[in-house]
Amino acid sequence: MTPMKRKIAEWLQVLWYKDLYVSGWMMPWSMIYVDIIRFRRFLYNIGIFKRSKLPVPVIIVGNITVGGTGKTPLVIHLVQWLKDNGYNPGVISRGYSGEANQTPQTVTAESDTALVGDEAVLLAKRCACPVVVGVKRVEAAKHLLANHYCDVIISDDGLQHYALRRDIEIVVIDGDRRFGNGYCLPSGPLREPQTRIEEVDFVVVNGGKQLQEGEFAMQCQGQTWVNLLSGEQQPASYFQRSACHALAAIGNPNRFFAQIKAAGIETQNHPFPDHYVFTADDLQFNDDKPLLMTEKDAVKCVKFAQANFWYLPVTAQLPAAFSQQLLTLLKQKSHG
Repeated sequence: MTPMKRKIAEWLQVLWYKDLYVSGWMMPWSMIYVDIIRFRRFLYNIGIFKRSKLPVPVIIVGNITVGGTGKTPLVIHLVQWLKDNGYNPGVISRGYSGEANQTPQTVTAESDTALVGDEAVLLAKRCACPVVVGVKRVEAAKHLLANHYCDVIISDDGLQHYALRRDIEIVVIDGDRRFGNGYCLPSGPLREPQTRIEEVDFVVVNGGKQLQEGEFAMQCQGQTWVNLLSGEQQPASYFQRSACHALAAIGNPNRFFAQIKAAGIETQNHPFPDHYVFTADDLQFNDDKPLLMTEKDAVKCVKFAQANFWYLPVTAQLPAAFSQQLLTLLKQKSHG
């Protein structure tokens, strides 16, 4: 990412989540955007644009805002939960930031993040199930079914990819930032009007303290630091007496920084845009202090890892009511 693109990304975050004055001037463009996406959905609804139905249930884990909200930890959680309940899940993803995902391809934990994207490699590493990336979700799903045995598919993102019929929709909301200024692109962070939430099956809120009716709380917790070079593991409190650097190239870097601070660790924070492609020079801070990062960032830094690089795997925790309702709905869709 060039310095100019990085500056634009930072400016948009301020515009969407803090500055309500400038974004108001851009509302005419947002109105045009909303008309376009509504017309597009209309074309799907009347059959002008075709939807593909797969022979297995499809679960969409998406959001209605630009940027990360915590979808990937939820997908990892769902894969394990499905396995525990006797299913054989597979995952499809766009392969965000990947360069070679025009043609669907299977991802492994050793795949190059520059080719398939950081989230896809992380999913392959953590899920231990088939993971396929492709720009077109339908093609990715068909490739998955043609090459792997799966009886349910989870789509990491893809809520707005209406060419793929879905059986269950789960929307993930950032509990701290919610919907920002509430406007659609480009004057706000919304990909679709907020009313889209009323159509989905489940709304999961990642973090935050305020839940609205019908929402399920999700907490992502990390208990162990892992050394990126050696694989050494240490408890979450290990760095409490150390001066550290922390970096995050996720949708909301401040969430990671706050998590570290809550563990009693003092850090110098280095936020980067979501999906940022790191180079070794980006991580040179002219000292030997521990460098703490998210697991999604770690998969992009393996090639130039140093002894002071550590990452924190997180596990999503959700209420039992969510799992029970999801299992009931999935059984209905499987036999419907």
